This record gives sequence, C-alpha cells and structure tokens, in this order.
Amino acid sequence: MIVQTIDYLAPTAGRDFAASLHDTGFAVLREHPIPPSLLEALYQDWTAFFLGNEKGPFLFDPDTDDGGRAGYFPPQVSETAVGHSIKDLKEFFHVVPGYALPPACADNILQYRELGFDLGVRLLNWLQLHTPQDVLGSLSESFPDMLCRDASLLRILHYPPLDGAESGSALRAAAHEDINLITILPVADQPGLQLKNNAGNWIDISSNRGDLIVNSGDMLPEATSAYYPSTTHRVDNPGGNIENVSRLSIPFFLTPRLDVRLSDRYTSGSYLDERLRLISR
Repeated sequence: MIVQTIDYLAPTAGRDFAASLHDTGFAVLREHPIPPSLLEALYQDWTAFFLGNEKGPFLFDPDTDDGGRAGYFPPQVSETAVGHSIKDLKEFFHVVPGYALPPACADNILQYRELGFDLGVRLLNWLQLHTPQDVLGSLSESFPDMLCRDASLLRILHYPPLDGAESGSALRAAAHEDINLITILPVADQPGLQLKNNAGNWIDISSNRGDLIVNSGDMLPEATSAYYPSTTHRVDNPGGNIENVSRLSIPFFLTPRLDVRLSDRYTSGSYLDERLRLISR
C-alpha cells in the first residue's frame, strides 16, 4: 500500500489524487495553496495555548445551542474510539465560527478554516472529474455540492508528553476511521500517524513538514459503494523515533450538509448521529 505524494500544481494532480484515495484512502499534497507561514503560525499559536493556563474560559458547554460542539475539551473528557474501552491520550479544541476563540489564535485559525474549506471544494471537484461514471451515477448530487461549511469541523488536537501513569494499552489516538467525507490534515510537528495496510500491518505515512495529508472519511465509501475506502489509522505513542514531547495535529473534517442522501440507508445527518453515539467520553 503506497500513499502517493502529489504535486498540487502538476497537470495530473487531480487524477493522481483520485487514484491514491481509491487505492489507499490517503494522499499527500505538496505545493498546495495553504501558505507555509500560516501553518507555522498555527503550530506556534496553539502550542502556546495548550501549554498555557488560559483554557478555562473556553471550556466546552454542553448546554449551548450547538450541544457543546465548540470550545476546549480537556483530557478527562477525551474520546474513546469505537471498539475501544480506554480514552485517547489527548485534549482538543473545536473551532466553530461565532463561538469564543483564544484571541492570540483567532485570526490565523479562521483564515486557515476558510482556505482549507476552499481547498476541500477543489479536491472534491477533482474526485468529481476522475471518479468512474458508474460510481458517480449513484450519487444524490455532485461531491462539491454536498460539502457544507457549517457542518464541517476544524479541530486542534494536543497530545501531551507521556508521564508514565497511562494505561499500558492507551494510545494518543486509538485505531479508528474518520466519520466525514474527506479530512485535510497539515503534517504534524511530530511523527506518529500510521495507517493499517491490506496485510493488517501498521505503516508510517511518509510526508514532510508543510505537506497536507488528505484521507477519506466513512461517508465517502458510504456514498460510493466503497469505491473510495476509509482506511483505519491511529496516532502511536512516543518511543522508537517518536520523542516524548507534545504533538499538535490540526484535522479539518469536511462534511456534507446533514440532509445529503449518502445511500439508501443514510443521510449525512443520520450517519453522523449514529457514529457519534458510538464514541464515548
């Protein structure tokens, strides 16, 4: 299983992107339109936030109109991945426009959210152009028309250094698949992201600082009868070539409108509700 690294500016970029997503569920983009300086600023901004003492005012509130979707989620309410019984070793922040953001982080993360969404539209246009017609024929509407700015979720994840008190089976992020249509992920400042290949082995995703990793979420195979797979992945713990230091990750989960019909079984909204009920905190 080889995840392709694709030059975004190459004339074959769209075809190569669709092929890599079809073959592996993942692709790596280089020379993409997100400024490297912006990505570096995001790492600096949010590292300072997570290592600082100003998290309290941004704690998520389950009684808000969005049901507690926005804000800071501390380690004690971290997620337990589907099929697992131990919480991931992480804390995170959900960026939802209209809700409070740390002032020092706000401008850069909102700029990134806009640029990332625009890039997502372009990537889904590539899929629309390079997906076989018999697969496209089963879609309720085109890939880019499905995408919804408000339903999409930008998350900043912080994996703290391990202190030795963790359960022996706990991982920074246990094996899982994303729920959404596609995920855009700037390459993290530390290694650890792995995918499970067809032989059931965990392999590191080869990429460089400044690249973007893109992967299918489960809604994409649901809409395409598994033409595009959603590949199981995880974030491994420090050890080997992974230093025991903080790791920051900024996935943008690009999601359809909740009324989009993915298949005869699900709309985007019903699929999302079902999956979220399986993730415990």
